[in-house]
Amino acid sequence: MVKKLTILFLSLFINISLINSVLSIEADIFVQSTVNRAADTLGGDLSKEERIEELKKIAKETVDIYGIGMYSLGSHRKKLSEDQKKTYKMVFENYFLKSFSSRLAEYSNPVIEVNSKEKINENYTIVSSTLVATEKRPAIKIEWRIYTKNKDKPLIRDLIIEGLSLARTQKEEFNSIILAANGDINSLINNLKNFSNE
Repeated sequence: MVKKLTILFLSLFINISLINSVLSIEADIFVQSTVNRAADTLGGDLSKEERIEELKKIAKETVDIYGIGMYSLGSHRKKLSEDQKKTYKMVFENYFLKSFSSRLAEYSNPVIEVNSKEKINENYTIVSSTLVATEKRPAIKIEWRIYTKNKDKPLIRDLIIEGLSLARTQKEEFNSIILAANGDINSLINNLKNFSNE
């Protein structure tokens, strides 16, 4: 009897695993799962340093860091040599992870409620959510631009907070740094390195 139950359980587990691997992940479920993971990290008993490391891990798994990095360069990305592209990819990832995790680590028990989703096209879905108000801050509207070309692995491409695109803002900042250096992308790379090493 025990053997039969074990076989039945294993069969069910395998079938469920196969079904999950075939089904695509809905963008709104992906966002809610991601924010729940982050909230658990921020609301736990971890030290600030441990929270930062865990948030970096979450970001690596859920954010299209390379895609955001290339977008942030705008038309300047066409000027990158292969060596610069490799260096920029590494430097941008370090910059992004430090910036993302250190800012988010300051929050405690943030509650984000997913409200709706809108499929823009085959590659993108916008998920609307709300950072729930507290005594110290009002409610904040957050929209998540989710890259869904790979149905089994959606990735975050942008956050739009109260109508302000973080990716677009970053793109404008990077463009200003490059233009101030007469178009030298190495100036931006050095800026990102310095930030990461602080």
